Amino acid sequence: MRNFIQLYSTTAVIAVALASAPALGADAGDDDVLFDEIIVTANKREQSLRDVPGSISAVGQSDLKALSAQSLSDYITRVPGVVFNDYQPGVSEVVIRGIASTTYHEANQATTGYYLNQIPLIEPGFPLVIPDVDAFDLKQVEVLRGPQGTLFGSSSLGGAINYVVNEADASGYAAAFEGTVSSTRRAGEASYAIKAMANIPIVSDQLALRVTALQRDDAGYLDNLGTGEDGSNDLTVRGVRGSLVWTPSAETTVSVLSMYQEYGLDDQTYALFDMDRYERSTNVDEYQDTQFFLNSLTIEQDFDFATLTLVGSHTEKENDLAFDDSVFLGMDPRTDTAQLSGSAGKSKTDYLEARLTSNSESALSWIIGANYTKLKSNSTDGVRIPGIAAYIDNNPGEFGDQPSSVIAPDDFTQRTVSSNEVKELALFGEASYDFTEALTLTLGGRVFEYKSTPRLQFLPNAALIDPFDYQPGADKKSDFIPKVSLTYKPTDNFMAYALYSEGFRIGGVNVYAIAAGTPLTFESDTTKNYEIGTRFDLLDKVLSFDISAYHIKWDNIQARLFTPVTFNAYTTNGGGAKVDGVELTAVLRPTDNVSFSTNLTYTDARLSDLLPDSFAVGGGYAEGSRLPGSSEWMMSNQLDFSFEDVALKPRFGIAHRYLSDAPVAFGAVLEKGGYHLVDLNASFEVKEGLEVVLFAKNIFDEYGILNAPFSFAGAVTRPRTIGATLRFALN
Repeated sequence: MRNFIQLYSTTAVIAVALASAPALGADAGDDDVLFDEIIVTANKREQSLRDVPGSISAVGQSDLKALSAQSLSDYITRVPGVVFNDYQPGVSEVVIRGIASTTYHEANQATTGYYLNQIPLIEPGFPLVIPDVDAFDLKQVEVLRGPQGTLFGSSSLGGAINYVVNEADASGYAAAFEGTVSSTRRAGEASYAIKAMANIPIVSDQLALRVTALQRDDAGYLDNLGTGEDGSNDLTVRGVRGSLVWTPSAETTVSVLSMYQEYGLDDQTYALFDMDRYERSTNVDEYQDTQFFLNSLTIEQDFDFATLTLVGSHTEKENDLAFDDSVFLGMDPRTDTAQLSGSAGKSKTDYLEARLTSNSESALSWIIGANYTKLKSNSTDGVRIPGIAAYIDNNPGEFGDQPSSVIAPDDFTQRTVSSNEVKELALFGEASYDFTEALTLTLGGRVFEYKSTPRLQFLPNAALIDPFDYQPGADKKSDFIPKVSLTYKPTDNFMAYALYSEGFRIGGVNVYAIAAGTPLTFESDTTKNYEIGTRFDLLDKVLSFDISAYHIKWDNIQARLFTPVTFNAYTTNGGGAKVDGVELTAVLRPTDNVSFSTNLTYTDARLSDLLPDSFAVGGGYAEGSRLPGSSEWMMSNQLDFSFEDVALKPRFGIAHRYLSDAPVAFGAVLEKGGYHLVDLNASFEVKEGLEVVLFAKNIFDEYGILNAPFSFAGAVTRPRTIGATLRFALN
């Protein structure tokens, strides 16, 4: 790590010297540069990305198109410091800077926050659905690396993702269509996608409607030997998004944004590692259906001194899934049928926010606001053995003479009902003061209080475990989350910063606690981030660098662990972790026709104290153990050639990703990563507004383990996929 800090420091010193001098090969006053300014909104106000004192990346619409991106897996791991636990569609998690306790789904709040135009997409509790917003008609995806608790509240321990969608534009009509057909090796059928957008001015320059709709069918590539299905893990994605924007005056904007998206997975996406690389075996299909529906209203009113923003949203989610437990338990000897476990849950989240953002050009700029969140959620988890009810009634002595209608209704041998109501109220703000034109100090803070009221019911069951109704009452917590940054920007071509920020998650209860003998509750955890960074441009912005080095302290970790035999998941607190890392982004555009970018990340994420686990050898995991899924090295490269001045305006691109080995779980020998993925992409403009795209993903058909919460099963890379897309745009 010392070597990387020294490298960073040396690079920064050289950069200061170079940035202070005129750009090589160009006049000092030349404004004809190859880099477009990127405006980001993830800090709740518009800023140039190059001015943000923190680690932030923006994947723009042109980047998404160049990658033929549809979902997070196509682009998010090209961002420095980011790993994607691509497991179950609809609940797969983005991990930033190694802040995760599992390569699966966190058992409580995620460690990354997700937002749509700054509107929260996840709830302050267990996220039933983590929306993977389809890339069609997205303006950009902003990724903030490092804790974001001050502006965004709970859940953003490692960072935050903000999807920015295109909203309705009253200045003119626009329409777009995209159709894709592709073939994946091992898939028995083709994949396809149909997407369309229409932007309709209703009142010129004042009122407009924008509607986006899509359906995507991704063919399965895993063979389920138990059910006899080839390519059993077919996935269907459907969605619609609507935006209504009314601008009654230059000072007032009213925006309505609604979105619905659903995932239908026919069979789970994990393979069994003791079989062929792309095989699994269950007695029934392990389906999963997820959906979310968001409605929001935003009002912006400009005053001379500040802009007032009012936001309100209501989000509903549903998740229904089933697993075949016979994979690790075998057939039930009493009925000769497979034990099935399942979960069905719903959540409703209401969110309100009001904030004022300064408009003046003075040395002092600021933002102040308040928000309120209310969550109501419930989930029923159960175990079902087909035919067990009849067995119970035929053998009453084995079950204390209790009838199946009481202890196994509809063949459910175990039922757990959990519910929660969470209310969170917060005041937040940031103020920046320019001591000089080059030196800016920013102070921020968040004062919050949340109240969580959980309930956990363990109903009468065939195992004759005593039922209970656990209602601990309200759990209240209040705290202050600070943020401090110092920015030095002597020229437009150079910026350096130092940053301190924090993040936190709320506590909760374990659904399977009584049945599994695990802790009933767990507490909140926090992260503290110490970071330095620099951004600088050379050769009149032909060459650009973004470098950051950081140390994160993670206290009282909420760790997702599993019980032996039954593999029930639970969360426990224990010890801490520390993460040290360096992130580098470099972009080179030597001519108008050529662009090359590279991202390199080094991460050392390890436990700093013993993490207790009563089921583990030695009673836990020792200090120095790597965090699950935290690869030491990550790299992504992209080379593009575009020729706007020749016939068909061809563009060619090659993209490469590398992920080094990392343990799949605490104490696991099996590792994920250790693979290179290479994608190819080409596009041609047949006529104005009509484009043909050819792509090949994972061109060398590289096999790799994406994640594996258990060492005998996990998700693997999608085999080589070749396809074509037809795009039409009318502006």
